[in-house]
Amino acid sequence: MKIYYPLSHYDKKYRGLLFPLLKPFIKGKAFTDAQRMASYGISEEDFEFTEVLEEADVVILTMAWNYYVKTKQESIAIAFVKECAALHKKVVAFNAGDFGVRIPYFKNLIVLRPSGYKSKFTDNEYSLPTFIADPLKKYFVSDTIFERPYQTKAVIGFCGQANLSRLNAVKEIFMTLLRNLKSYLGFSNEEPQQLFSTSFLRASVLRTLQKSDAVTTNFIVRKKYRAGVTQNKDSHKTTLEFYDNLRDSDYVVCVRGAGNFSVRFYEAMAMGRIPVFINTDCALPLDNQIDWRKQVVWVEYKERHQVAQKVKQFHDSISKEDFIDLQLVNRKLWEERLTILGFFNTMLRDQ
Repeated sequence: MKIYYPLSHYDKKYRGLLFPLLKPFIKGKAFTDAQRMASYGISEEDFEFTEVLEEADVVILTMAWNYYVKTKQESIAIAFVKECAALHKKVVAFNAGDFGVRIPYFKNLIVLRPSGYKSKFTDNEYSLPTFIADPLKKYFVSDTIFERPYQTKAVIGFCGQANLSRLNAVKEIFMTLLRNLKSYLGFSNEEPQQLFSTSFLRASVLRTLQKSDAVTTNFIVRKKYRAGVTQNKDSHKTTLEFYDNLRDSDYVVCVRGAGNFSVRFYEAMAMGRIPVFINTDCALPLDNQIDWRKQVVWVEYKERHQVAQKVKQFHDSISKEDFIDLQLVNRKLWEERLTILGFFNTMLRDQ
């Protein structure tokens, strides 16, 4: 499988908006394959690139569509997609960020995005995982999960931002309303968002669980994102507390953040834990291949007040052996389908 991307589109100043698969490969000349493996878990031998568009089996748009909009170069992206259409080639593009931007529809364009609302996806939009470093290796110097033995009462973990303040909720909703207004009036290309407070939603789900005798809770609640830490975040004690909380829990509450997706979902999977997934019209990666309802405790938004009963019902329905197996399967699923190597190996070969 040969991959082509227009290198001339690359803009070092906006490296954060580079297509995710290209980040390990567009590096300085001194960057070695060993460094690539250590940093990204991917090797130059895993993918074959070509500089000739006509030879390509897969074509990637180098920068996120957000970049072309931000730098007023959307016409360049559109022209490239049309050029590929004339050659009967599909183009895979990236819609980055919490909210994403509006992208014109083309039959030969495939759009990957972490955010968005599943019910509003066009037939060429697909969910992209959030790619994270392996927490077992990074924080526990281990290749294997910490297996949790089955207990009669499930232990549900959460470490992060949640806020029951109604004043704070009003502020969040007001900010969303302003962003939406800019979008509707044409001052912003960002997609409109649902009007509710995500920190209040998380806090209300946690409170429901804490009030229930059906589960045991293991919560660390922060008023601010990452407890307000802005420097040396990876080595800060709050990050270590976050992963310790994952290690010491059976299930993990996963509720959307500013964007309609949860990074914690992937962190839980990587640790071999079982997400308690509050579905706010989310899209999950490779849902045409993965039966996510078997891997997670699936709770629809309208059923959020029944979250404790949902967890108990799920937990009671599996055996001690199945409980261990699910932890191992979730970790394996993350390794094989939700890492940068695993996801693109799976997704691109289907094109």
